[in-house]
Amino acid sequence: MKSPLLSLPGAVPGEGADEGVAAHYGDLFREQRALADGTGFVDLSHRGVVTVSGADRLSWLHLLITQHVSELPPGQATEALILSAHGHIEHALYLVDDGETTWAHVEPDSQGDLIAYLESMKFFYRVDIADRTDDYAVVHLPAGSITEAPEDTVVRETPHGRDLFLPRARLTDFAEASGPAIGVLAYEALRVEAHRPRVGLETDHRTIPHELGWIGSAVHLQKGCYRGQETVARVQNLGKPPRRLVFLHLDGSEVTLPSHGAPIRLASEGEEGRQLGFITSSARHHELGPIALALVKRNVPVDAELIADSTAAAQETVVEP
Repeated sequence: MKSPLLSLPGAVPGEGADEGVAAHYGDLFREQRALADGTGFVDLSHRGVVTVSGADRLSWLHLLITQHVSELPPGQATEALILSAHGHIEHALYLVDDGETTWAHVEPDSQGDLIAYLESMKFFYRVDIADRTDDYAVVHLPAGSITEAPEDTVVRETPHGRDLFLPRARLTDFAEASGPAIGVLAYEALRVEAHRPRVGLETDHRTIPHELGWIGSAVHLQKGCYRGQETVARVQNLGKPPRRLVFLHLDGSEVTLPSHGAPIRLASEGEEGRQLGFITSSARHHELGPIALALVKRNVPVDAELIADSTAAAQETVVEP
């Protein structure tokens, strides 16, 4: 779905997972600094929007997702995962309940698969599941923003800022009143800086929550059964995950950033050494320079110098080995 804000001056379209919204509006670092200072907004209208209404919505969702939501208070933001039977991450849901309906935004174009799974699990529960992507656009206001959400807008407030579920027809008017518009590359750079994982980038077909530090924030360890819980409990109580998320400071002299999937190796072994992991996300940060997140084998020493493709990388621990 192509955002109308791509018609704003200087807009450069995003690519890959962020196709359909602006990557930037002509000045990436200025946009990052504005976002870090709590000004402007980010158009995330390419993300999927799913709602669940009905009397049983919270108790029913509680049975399916990794988060404790059976008594979720109206207006309280949370996040949750849906796992496969083997405990691998399939979806991340960014949730808020307004007292009558639970709202979630999810990765672009993933809402169809999510809704198909939810529909298959309805049984006799009093719930109504809807794809609201055509009707609602997600807009992000950074932490510290004094911009007021339009009246009757559902708001999901977190330490990183507020996500608005804005009627799509009001997106252009909101942009005119609440600028400056900030591209998704700036948003992604601050996400990488904050070590926040994203499904489809930090995950592959075998990623489990422990590898990305999602235990606690998206996975509640003292709740009832859900699909994949056996893997979560077994790794939590009896073992360690096979991989771990790391934050990388990349060599700033390189012209290009290592792309998603770029192999990680020990610097001492060079470009022909054993692959120990891969780049998941990379970005140019307005203060830190080139940075990245990567998934590496758990036994990689925390002080080891690494290379991503041919780019030197110094690591910081995100998930303990």
